[in-house]
Amino acid sequence: MTSKLETLPPWEQLTALVARKDGIAAMAFMEGLEPLESVRVVSRLEEHDRAALLALLTPEDAADVIEHMPDSQASEALENLEPTEAARILEELPSDAQADLLADLEDEDAEAILAQMEPEDAQDLRELAAYPEDTAGGLMITEMVQVVNGLSVDQVVDHFRKFSEEYSSYDVQYAYVVSDAGRLLGVLRLRDLLMAPGGDKVETIMLRDPHSVQIDAQLDELVHFFEEHHFFGAPVLNADGVLCGVLRSSGVEAAVVDKSDETFRRTQGIVGGEELRSMPLFLRSRRRLAWLSVNILLNVLAASVIAMHQETLEAVIALAVFLPIISDMSGCSGSQAVAVSLRELTLGTISSSDLKTVLWGEIGLGIINGLVLGLLIGCVAWAWKGNPWLGMVVGSALAFNTLLAVCIGGAIPLILKKAKKDPALASGPILTTITDMCGFFLVLSLAAFLIDKLS
Repeated sequence: MTSKLETLPPWEQLTALVARKDGIAAMAFMEGLEPLESVRVVSRLEEHDRAALLALLTPEDAADVIEHMPDSQASEALENLEPTEAARILEELPSDAQADLLADLEDEDAEAILAQMEPEDAQDLRELAAYPEDTAGGLMITEMVQVVNGLSVDQVVDHFRKFSEEYSSYDVQYAYVVSDAGRLLGVLRLRDLLMAPGGDKVETIMLRDPHSVQIDAQLDELVHFFEEHHFFGAPVLNADGVLCGVLRSSGVEAAVVDKSDETFRRTQGIVGGEELRSMPLFLRSRRRLAWLSVNILLNVLAASVIAMHQETLEAVIALAVFLPIISDMSGCSGSQAVAVSLRELTLGTISSSDLKTVLWGEIGLGIINGLVLGLLIGCVAWAWKGNPWLGMVVGSALAFNTLLAVCIGGAIPLILKKAKKDPALASGPILTTITDMCGFFLVLSLAAFLIDKLS
């Protein structure tokens, strides 16, 4: 027989289990859900219920739930827990996830949680969280196996056995051989370790001078590194050659996806970081209005061009049909150029000083696409009204505006980058305003010049 609880939506079922303070049943319920469904269910909980759920679970289970939550909700839930409980959960997470969450917390909350951890662990976490998130230091994990040079194979195997409980949670592919000062000397494959005579020294079987990345290496450098070297991971060194952590290729791939998502949100006017509908209404409204209020002023500026040519528009009312077409088509062409420039800036194939190269690359394309698009819309106008002059006006305007749009779209991200502004955030509204103003001006100015042919 189906119980009343089972007829409720899954998030209400989980809310009821949390209200009963039944942590075992809550975890069992979540384990029965698909991974994406469990994320959706937890996201639908009220803020206080998410924190209460984590408090009910064991630190290991709570950490598993935290890992699958959006960062903003995870940090919010940790802030609503007692520092002692939050510290226990944080300690069960991988070091890179710990650092990311710590960086998202308010300073006061972060310090309260760190105060409940072992001083040495807390200091290591502070240092890890201080690295920029899109660098090797910000993406690396510190869970790795280090062995000191000079040990024998038997001694290293004994070391693995002694710390087997700790290493059981590590993704161990290699052991790293270091000097007494912590400098990386070589990489020890576990296969080589198991097959070597017990009395051999590790330096005789390790891979010397392994490929590595610097701790301050940027994301585009890391992407290039793993494209060139198909490794699961690579050691991360500081300026003195000291081993600081391991960078996994999966971590770099995830960072690229996160960066792309962030760039997309910014281009769509979602500023201030991540936005979820579970966030406070007025916070979301304020963040969106920061973009929209500026955008409306730019649109009024573009519309003023129409107001200045009101008489021409009244005389040839058919132009009103083609104004939004020319504006939209030019905007689309410009947006394509913006997207290519942003991509090339991300990959590092161009810099803010390559403006001339970008413009030359867009001019030829703009001429070809402008002529084709202008011819198409011109033929449509001619066929519709039977007036070749109308076709010439709208076709010429679209052709010239397309050329202008791709040049501006290609150049704006570089100019903004040089001015140390966010190209992903500002390129869109600037491009739209300029292409709208120029498109309206071209159509209405050409129409005013040929008014006798169009009337």
